[in-house]
Amino acid sequence: MRSRGRPGRPPISRELRELIRRLARENRLWGAPRIQAELERLGFHVAKSTVEKYMVRRTGPSSGTWRAFLRNHAGEILACDFFTVPTASFRSLTGFVVMELARRRILACDVTAHPTAEWAAGVVNRATSVGGGAARFVLRDRDAIYGRVFRSAMRRLGLRQLVTAYRSPLQNAHAERLIGTIRRECLDHMIVMSEDHGRKRLGEFVHYYNEERTHQALGPEPPVPGDVGPVIGTTVISSPHLGGLHHSYRRAA
Repeated sequence: MRSRGRPGRPPISRELRELIRRLARENRLWGAPRIQAELERLGFHVAKSTVEKYMVRRTGPSSGTWRAFLRNHAGEILACDFFTVPTASFRSLTGFVVMELARRRILACDVTAHPTAEWAAGVVNRATSVGGGAARFVLRDRDAIYGRVFRSAMRRLGLRQLVTAYRSPLQNAHAERLIGTIRRECLDHMIVMSEDHGRKRLGEFVHYYNEERTHQALGPEPPVPGDVGPVIGTTVISSPHLGGLHHSYRRAA
């Protein structure tokens, strides 16, 4: 009598196929044997060849990407960068900003007419104090000012330096984007008269940026979330910042 069954292993269920694909998507370092072993732990007995058949075909690198590293260690990374500050006397000052990646918070921002490695290291030192000492890495580009003095200071602070590749500003995209925000929302709308004036204005913007300015990536909250309290009244009141350049809003009780 001729058998009516199809030769080979019986097909697996749709739910199990989706589970295999899910394990492959969520764990880029896992191969078929590792996924097979994990399925065994879950009570699913599947051949390695079956796992290979239904795994998601990977086209990128098997190792973690730079973006994944920044995402996984965001709470331990400080990003820093320099920017120019034009003045009324046509002399350019140099600004330096340090931010934490986890909450996009500006930990330190300063401006000077005479930037040095010691000055930059001092700004990072202030940033680590504000951040509570949680940082383990400092992300920077290859500016010449980051010389021996700066590297020695970072070692004393216990920070490992993450240096971007040549001509790769996107590797420090958070700091680059922050500097763009400082220009568009602050410096492009005022005339800086002196070093002290620039420091004061940037300090006001940092307070607004950290305490009031919402961020889509933080859904939508400022880097330092505050207690907005219960929504009681219907009247909305505003508070000006930077001379009315920006405003924050609250419900009146």
